[in-house]
Amino acid sequence: MAHWLVKSEPHTWSWQDQLDVDKEPWDGVRNFQAQKNMRSMAVGDTVLFYHSGKERAVVGLCRVAVAPYPDPDDDSGRFCLVDLSAVKSATMPATLANIKATPALENIALVRQSRLSVMPIDAHAFGIICDMAGL
Repeated sequence: MAHWLVKSEPHTWSWQDQLDVDKEPWDGVRNFQAQKNMRSMAVGDTVLFYHSGKERAVVGLCRVAVAPYPDPDDDSGRFCLVDLSAVKSATMPATLANIKATPALENIALVRQSRLSVMPIDAHAFGIICDMAGL
């Protein structure tokens, strides 16, 4: 099982929106590196849900519910989607400031490639962030 982090602007798709559905396609990702990461996802992988924008915090935990499949809105056939299901809300959001202040997390993509919207998270960093967020 792999671990991931996905970012969303709360005004576009919030953690509450995710909680309100059984599963939802993770769409709108057009960055090729983020797409490569999505193609590597598998059913059961765990996913940290991150609010970008002003909030900048991990606010929940999801699982990949449906493996990558072609994006039906992409006529070129280059892009894929995965479906995510909410698992648990953070009891205390893990803010970007706290993540950056943690030396063990200094090399994760969230810190080093801040614009990437879908990124892998190694098991050690995943555990630290889950502890920070009460997940």
